[in-house]
Amino acid sequence: MGISSFHKQFRAVTAMSPIQYQKRIRLQEARLQLFKRPHDIAAVAHSVGYSSASQFSREYRREFGVAPSVDALRMRQEGEATA
Repeated sequence: MGISSFHKQFRAVTAMSPIQYQKRIRLQEARLQLFKRPHDIAAVAHSVGYSSASQFSREYRREFGVAPSVDALRMRQEGEATA
């Protein structure tokens, strides 16, 4: 299968490009890690493949609607409230 055919088939199945899919998976993994380590945003960004914390923050905000620090704090508080 050629590259362009792969991209077309991938988009037909996932409704996004392979790069967008990979980015979403990385950001979802980062979100899980932030729940465990809410004060270590730069390390989480690095662990999921971002070399720039500012780029990670921009893409995280675009995906989830809030900054990683705000989301981590909110998730932590919600987790404590249900415990």
